Amino acid sequence: MRTLRHLVALVASLACALAVLVVPSLTGADHAQAATGAPHTIPALRQWTAGTGAYTFGATSRIVVASAYATQLAGEAATFADDLGKLAGRTVSVATGTAAAGDIALTLGDSSLPAEGYRMTVGATVSLQGSTGTGVFYGTRTVLQLLHQSSTIPAGTALDSPTKPERGLMIDAGRKFFTVGWIEQHIKDMAYLKLNYFHFHLSDTYGFRLESSTHPEIVAPDHYSKQDIRDILAVAAEYHVTVVPEIDAPGHMNTILAAHPELRLTSSTGVASNEFIDLSLPGTYALMRDLINEYLPLFPGPYWHIGADEYVTDYSQYPQLLTYARAHYGATATAKDAYYGYVNWADSLVRAGGKTARMWNDGIKSGDGTVTPNADIIVEYWYDYGLTPQQLVDAGHTVANDSWTPTYYVLGGDKPDTQWMYENWTPDTFQGSNTVSDPARNRGSLLHVWCDNPTAETEDQIASGIMYPLRALAQQTWGSPEPVSTYAGFTAIIAAVGHNPAWPAATESDLALGRPTTASSTETSAFPASAATDGDAGTRWSSAYSDPQWLQVDLGSPTAVSRVVLRWESAYGKAFQIQVSDDATTWRTVYSTTTGTGGVQDLTGLTGSGRYVRVYGTARGSAYGYSLYSFEVYGGQFSGTHVLTTAGKAMDDPGSSAAAGTRLITWTPGGTANQQWQLTYHTDGSYSLVNGSSHLCADVDGGSTAAGAAVLQWTCTDADNQHWTVTPRSGGYALVAKKSGLLLTTASTSDGALLTQEADTGSPLQLWQIA
Repeated sequence: MRTLRHLVALVASLACALAVLVVPSLTGADHAQAATGAPHTIPALRQWTAGTGAYTFGATSRIVVASAYATQLAGEAATFADDLGKLAGRTVSVATGTAAAGDIALTLGDSSLPAEGYRMTVGATVSLQGSTGTGVFYGTRTVLQLLHQSSTIPAGTALDSPTKPERGLMIDAGRKFFTVGWIEQHIKDMAYLKLNYFHFHLSDTYGFRLESSTHPEIVAPDHYSKQDIRDILAVAAEYHVTVVPEIDAPGHMNTILAAHPELRLTSSTGVASNEFIDLSLPGTYALMRDLINEYLPLFPGPYWHIGADEYVTDYSQYPQLLTYARAHYGATATAKDAYYGYVNWADSLVRAGGKTARMWNDGIKSGDGTVTPNADIIVEYWYDYGLTPQQLVDAGHTVANDSWTPTYYVLGGDKPDTQWMYENWTPDTFQGSNTVSDPARNRGSLLHVWCDNPTAETEDQIASGIMYPLRALAQQTWGSPEPVSTYAGFTAIIAAVGHNPAWPAATESDLALGRPTTASSTETSAFPASAATDGDAGTRWSSAYSDPQWLQVDLGSPTAVSRVVLRWESAYGKAFQIQVSDDATTWRTVYSTTTGTGGVQDLTGLTGSGRYVRVYGTARGSAYGYSLYSFEVYGGQFSGTHVLTTAGKAMDDPGSSAAAGTRLITWTPGGTANQQWQLTYHTDGSYSLVNGSSHLCADVDGGSTAAGAAVLQWTCTDADNQHWTVTPRSGGYALVAKKSGLLLTTASTSDGALLTQEADTGSPLQLWQIA
């Protein structure tokens, strides 16, 4: 979809800069700030009243469901227990009855709360109450985010509910096949952010992605079986996410028309379109009826998206459409009425299947036809073509704000301006600064992942790229007072809240993320060097229009570098080197090319180390400068911050001690800094382990090579007795002391068990998880 993106990118950016914003005020002030002292969540809590004291999640904490609602809340309790267990590193039990200190209580019964709203009361226990299971479920997401940050939650009461009923994510699977696992991960992560709507764009230029019994000839090799779809739908139902499928027609039908060339729309000069189906042919309606009716029963949600975007613009080239329209819609019909008639015909099929149809807005214009699109169709406004959102509402439609700016994430192309999204935009500001007089007629907004260039980014790169804009969108669509006034402050909350507990553990961390970054030049202050290492796919560094230019990052200490990822804007480097240095003066080249291609360049197999890493460009690939959305640096597989657990207990600096010589222990995981360890990769293949609270290194006492020697924290010296190798084992890893060859071992499964180095016995007390 969106073949005109690149033609209007400049216009879009100007519109963004000039937009007159209309912000809905639920609290009496535009972009109101969160209540003082409210604990940080994404989205922020709508109301917070502070109490006295705090709740503590401990080793015996349970989930307790009120007996009267045990059946209604069984699913929410089970999902919460599973997620909380992953966070805590232990099994969390579910009981019914009365909560005791340390427990988390779930209940219903307050009909005054909105359907997606909840009340959270924090004291000796945490109590979550809603009028529906969905409200209680969102309360559990809040608790997960808070416990991700600390095992304690400040006492108080929260009332929380959303402004917009639809908040979510769209993926263009028609152009790029996304694995089922990736989709399910993101459904869970959406729910973590209280996003509830997943738009599944299943057909487009490069593929029809659904198994079909009626038309197997159109199905792409990479596709979803009906069982795959059922599996995705089951996860979505568990996590309170609505899945909305889209089979796009009558445009963007290349892959379908490749199997049915007889249905291609042919111009009066004999040119057959590869993407437009001929709406004058009976076979078109037979094909589309088969596909819609085959899949309507499979998807249980209330909506079906018919597409209907970017069809014919010059109808005079296709006289058969005019002939068809007048035969079916009257002597005064126009050729465009063939399109409007198709839209209403598809809508009738969807309504017969018990669902509401949705479509893109760009085909609905004024005065070009006699047929009017049915008012029951929800119109998704992505660009300011044709009728405005208000005109669509006046015609009887409900609308959704799917505006290009700032919700479009295009592989290898445009990215959301996430700072502008957070600081200025609201879901009631449509493309072109359009608004509607009644915000209730606007369903909400999604982040849209469009795969125009499907190989430009991998699934992992997309996941990384959409992390920040998805969280900004979650805040704006929920509509609660913003937790902080600036996007820079919001990024710190993003880092604190993290991903949902089921998110796969990172195998690599970007060592350049958030590190001091400098450059030879910047085009303007809008494109600083720091934008390449801020983790935000919507910001970028851009240099002056000359050669040479460089961008460098200070990693803080000498570090082995094995991989660098460059995410170029269209102004890329044709000839450049990756270089490392100990002093930012003398540089060693670890990679060089004169044939750079732009896009995403993932440079692996690098060997070298240094405190500073830079990209040094000597020949530009365009008339502009050098511009990078991100400059990522990686060391070993596990470089980055992790929680290390064995037998359900976390490696721990007891009491967050800052003293060198403190014996290290294992303790119930709590997500606190004293249980976080920065793993730094060394050229010998080992890692140092630096505690997140004390900033001291895990050390074998006195450099001993004897079994039973104590493991403590000490000032980091880079000695061998502070180096550990990570060795894969079935079900986890062994952490091997480099100097002795002995294994890091905890004494028992009890809180406070001491760490030592011991001979390898295969004990579960020597098997570590790295999360």
